[in-house]
Amino acid sequence: MTVNLHTHTYHCGHATCTPEEYVKRAIENGVKVMGFSEHVPFKFPNGKELDSHLQMKDVPLYFEEIKQLREKYKDQIEIHIGFEVEYLPKYFNQMYEQCIKMGAEYFLLGQHFVGNEEPWGHWVGQYQRPKEDLTEYVDLAIEGMKTGKFTYLCHPDVIDATNDMDFYIKENTRLCKAAREYGVPLEINFFGIRDNRFYPFDKFWEIAGKVGCKVVFGFDAHDTLAAFDRDSIPVAKQIVEKYNLTLIENPKPVNLI
Repeated sequence: MTVNLHTHTYHCGHATCTPEEYVKRAIENGVKVMGFSEHVPFKFPNGKELDSHLQMKDVPLYFEEIKQLREKYKDQIEIHIGFEVEYLPKYFNQMYEQCIKMGAEYFLLGQHFVGNEEPWGHWVGQYQRPKEDLTEYVDLAIEGMKTGKFTYLCHPDVIDATNDMDFYIKENTRLCKAAREYGVPLEINFFGIRDNRFYPFDKFWEIAGKVGCKVVFGFDAHDTLAAFDRDSIPVAKQIVEKYNLTLIENPKPVNLI
């Protein structure tokens, strides 16, 4: 695996290690293209920022660190600077414009919240979410993909809403068809594999295979070792083979401008 666009750093508050440690680990293991995709910074009108996101005050340092690394290791690895972004309809245009001014090169769509947008609503990662959460999650993901601003959809199977499997299949078929229509690959997320999370969820990938979706691999690195997650690669490849998925091995960041 020579391309990974899903990397977090200590700036998000729930990851560890310095950006340079990530870069060195990636280079040592043959990664040729690396993207830093910190959780997007954003301040709501009430002044609230989410603790697990890059804080606005730290934006200059984030960009300066990554740009210095890009120059220092330019002969060994190609480095991009982006964000993992929640699609919040009310604020997306403002968020997009702010990130362009900051110098962001690409967005990954990482929907973790549904509900009230101020601030952020409620997290979908808990087990056994209600049907309403799944429908809103799918609606938001589709609306986000439709913008054409996202390189891929991170952990599309993040939401455990499996109490009614027929409903789960119906809603995620809708999501997968939209991903195919708008040309947005779906990520098989390695954090879910190594942390033994609900995702990757087989039923979701069975749906994606039947619909004909394209997929990518994402390390979703939150520490140095995960900047090259060797152990999760064969697990992800088994999912691709089992469900006849089309793997994009060298995804390219979708330029925001």
